[in-house]
Amino acid sequence: MPAMPSASVWPARLENPEASGRMIFVCEHASNAFPMPFGSLGLSPAQQSAHIAWDPGAIGLARGLARLLDGVVIAGQVSRLVYDCNRPPDSPGAMVARSELHDIPGNAGLTDAARLARVRAVYEPFHASLRADILRRMTLDQRPVIVTVHSFTPVYNHQNRTVQFGVIHDADPGLALAVMQAAARLPLTARLNEPYSAADHVTHTLRLHATPYGLPNVMLEVRSDLIATSEGEQSMAAMLAPVLAEALAAYEQHSGADAPRITKTG
Repeated sequence: MPAMPSASVWPARLENPEASGRMIFVCEHASNAFPMPFGSLGLSPAQQSAHIAWDPGAIGLARGLARLLDGVVIAGQVSRLVYDCNRPPDSPGAMVARSELHDIPGNAGLTDAARLARVRAVYEPFHASLRADILRRMTLDQRPVIVTVHSFTPVYNHQNRTVQFGVIHDADPGLALAVMQAAARLPLTARLNEPYSAADHVTHTLRLHATPYGLPNVMLEVRSDLIATSEGEQSMAAMLAPVLAEALAAYEQHSGADAPRITKTG
């Protein structure tokens, strides 16, 4: 049954707002909460905790990076199956009726009114919260750096994924290329624009908030089995924090250089 309109709103949760560092770690898929009036969307408890509902480990990784780099964390508060805040309202992926191998009964046959209610309840307040922090920092001459943090499954549609760390860019590849260079020393299989790229419509947040202002930005994808525990999250944060710091310094040193556009490989 389609979810009913809601009068409640779920803005992004802002953590460490007084951080002195410039990085804003955005975790759109931080939560697998299914608040009323949306309810379970007809999903079992196992489905509600599975990767289709959120990005396991991503929020723990984002918090670890923010702690090490004194950055801000901005996190979604509801499952991406209610609304995927990394998709625009006109995207078929914003409120999917099927995710991977799973039907989402509560998203089947949504009326225009129900879709608009979710946009107003979830998408608009999330991005308003993020935009407000970005504009505040820009006003204070603290040019922010937008880093979106995600996890991906080791197996997708019955296919094993060998990549462990994906680095994705939108229009400006500069910071992503710098991250890839700095990550070369890590004991990880790191690839550019894998397992997704901008062609898969996964860079909406970067396109909405970073590109219009020319802000440094990058999307990080970590395979979820590597951050399945708190220890894994913190270990990965310890590996990636110096990589991000080094990459940002290199990017800003060469920010005037023309960088080639890189598309999805493999």
